Amino acid sequence: MSVSLNPKKNQASTPSTQYDVVVMGAGPYGLSLSAHLLGHGLKVATFGKVNYFWRNHMPDGMLLRSFWWASSLSDPQGKYAIARYYEAQGKTPADPMPRETFLDYVNWFQKHAVPNVDETYISNIEHVDDHYRVTLEDGRVVTSKAVAMAPGLHYYIYSPEEYAHMPKHLVSHQSEHATLEQFKGQRVAVIGGGQGSLETAALLNELGAKVSVFVRRTVRWLNLHNSIYPMWARHLRAPKAGMGYGWSNLFQEKYPYSLHGASRARRDNIVDNTHGPAGSHWLKPRIIGQVDLRENTSITKIEEVDGKVKLTLANGKEELYDHVILGTGYRPDVKGLPMLDENIKDALQTHRGSPVLNSHFETSVPGLYFVGFSSARSFGPFYRFVVGADAAARRASGAIAKQVVRSR
Repeated sequence: MSVSLNPKKNQASTPSTQYDVVVMGAGPYGLSLSAHLLGHGLKVATFGKVNYFWRNHMPDGMLLRSFWWASSLSDPQGKYAIARYYEAQGKTPADPMPRETFLDYVNWFQKHAVPNVDETYISNIEHVDDHYRVTLEDGRVVTSKAVAMAPGLHYYIYSPEEYAHMPKHLVSHQSEHATLEQFKGQRVAVIGGGQGSLETAALLNELGAKVSVFVRRTVRWLNLHNSIYPMWARHLRAPKAGMGYGWSNLFQEKYPYSLHGASRARRDNIVDNTHGPAGSHWLKPRIIGQVDLRENTSITKIEEVDGKVKLTLANGKEELYDHVILGTGYRPDVKGLPMLDENIKDALQTHRGSPVLNSHFETSVPGLYFVGFSSARSFGPFYRFVVGADAAARRASGAIAKQVVRSR
């Protein structure tokens, strides 16, 4: 699966540095892939701010939904797995893991496994003849045989069109707040029933805000095993896996590339209908009886009235809030990525905003790879979680290494 691109004309004669591969993104997937590429002996340039999304788009006090052991980044020998981090720090792992602990672990991993991350952003990626020309925001230019993309979720923030007319100081996405202190004492509406929405609501309530949560359906809670069954029976009914309990989760973890061979319709069904909005069991006591939870409630209209937000509900009731926070999640849109040149976007085959990938995470543009959230439509929901970083890094790095060796 490949297409040819017309070479760019009139390229500037800017001096450039040559690499085997450029990695865009320094989150869990970008760092894991870089570590494996370095393990193959390649000359790798990794660009991006380390763990930018987790640091700047998730609120203080957040706890990870994933198990601690399923939140590990990957290097070829496993020298910097999260268990090694806890051992090195003299700490005892526990669930749920605080966001601050995860941030510290990622910094530790990066320092040891990918020490030369360049935190300059990429402004443009061009495909020229048989190589890539990457221009950085500071004007530097590098070239490479391959480019691996691991864009953070901040590129894929989804806000429904019906809220687009509202000013940002009244309506914002949950990812826009690294702290929620500014809402103390205010009346805030949170829209959505996923982990992010519910945890935002809990944190707001604990800071002293008056919170209402609006969910169009009944909230789904991720409960623990039913204690009436003995332990062996619980594991038989729903074995523990990195994405949660259940045989389907375990299958995807043990055979992480298997869904790529399934039909597009089957993959879409799995991506659309598994691991949807839900709240962790440990979050339930912080919501039930603590905040104003409106399940099976729809909002038909939103407008600004005297510096506040007026919500009109499906039953006709009108309510005023100081601010509305959207917990409406993320949707991939790779052709909206600002650093990709238009020739690449024109040649890039996509499906529902995601790149169409071959079995090695390569796009229809030769030498251009995507890992992480962007790859879920091709490989399944396993790659929406940190636990998928190991499988993606091993498969993609092996393919890139072979490509670079052939080109030499």
